[in-house]
Amino acid sequence: MVMVFYGSNGKSNPVSMENKVEHQTENQITYDIHLPTDLGMLYKVRLGLQSLENNVSQLSLRHFKIQNTSTLDTFSLTINKTLPLSPNGDRWIEFPIQWPLKEPLSVVTYHLTVFSRNILNERNLVHMTACIYGTHGDTGDRSLLQSLQNVQQGEKNESFLVIMDAVDLGELKKIVLLISSKTDCKLDIKKLHVQEAAKEHPIYVFEVNEEFSVNANKPKIQREIPGSFVIRGEKQKNDIDNNLNKEGRKVKNLIEYTIKVYTGDKRGAGTDANVHIILYGNEDKSEVFQLSQSLEHQNPFERGKVDTFKIKTKKLGSLRSIEVGHDGKGF
Repeated sequence: MVMVFYGSNGKSNPVSMENKVEHQTENQITYDIHLPTDLGMLYKVRLGLQSLENNVSQLSLRHFKIQNTSTLDTFSLTINKTLPLSPNGDRWIEFPIQWPLKEPLSVVTYHLTVFSRNILNERNLVHMTACIYGTHGDTGDRSLLQSLQNVQQGEKNESFLVIMDAVDLGELKKIVLLISSKTDCKLDIKKLHVQEAAKEHPIYVFEVNEEFSVNANKPKIQREIPGSFVIRGEKQKNDIDNNLNKEGRKVKNLIEYTIKVYTGDKRGAGTDANVHIILYGNEDKSEVFQLSQSLEHQNPFERGKVDTFKIKTKKLGSLRSIEVGHDGKGF
């Protein structure tokens, strides 16, 4: 069991429940926790089972109490939940911390819908997690394939729903996907939708449009997916749904672009970050494309190299500009 603390100055690393205080009473365990940095005013705690194995034993939680030993400020909460949570198999629970004179955040049930082409066939071979980031923190890594709901499978496309509870994240900014497998497999992910279960809108759309190949040379893949756009009204949602329904006919109208990236030939020119591109035309703009599958090199954007990428998108008209950027990961 580990805990992650969120405060106004940031969040802690996972803290293992190891330092038990003596003189325990029945059904109650007290731990001393020393945070390495000042997190400021704590506003949220995430508590869970760090093991990724399926045969994890259950843990029943009845009550939680935390006290600052310097100020003696105390917060307590009745939980009455058992981990892993059923029916969705989530191994984490989150709850806001309420201090005097400060309004706490609320706990929100989020619906994350994954649109893909072949994940359902590979789900027993692969492990996939998502961490959703917002202006109020993140969800931590949550399993996407533990217990799928509302599964819809067509000839070419499929979707499934993942339900997770988290303290209100505010405006959603990005999702970090982590895909791992002990055997060779490919996952073709189109996009992700996230919305609050109690609300029809807004719907946060994260375009992926990438085939992930997991193998012995690359047993783990991490991708940072920035938010593409937000659907805030019923008309906008209907327009997008209509476009999705016409996808079979629209595929023929997709335009393929060849993108060549020339990385500079000087010290520090290359990058290990995840690079993305958006194309802007006089009629429309493209989705966010992650430039990861170079036609020349397994590891793109090395010093002095040229990498070629192929992307397909809707009709944009005459190209006017591009946006290119990265997530700052690595060197």
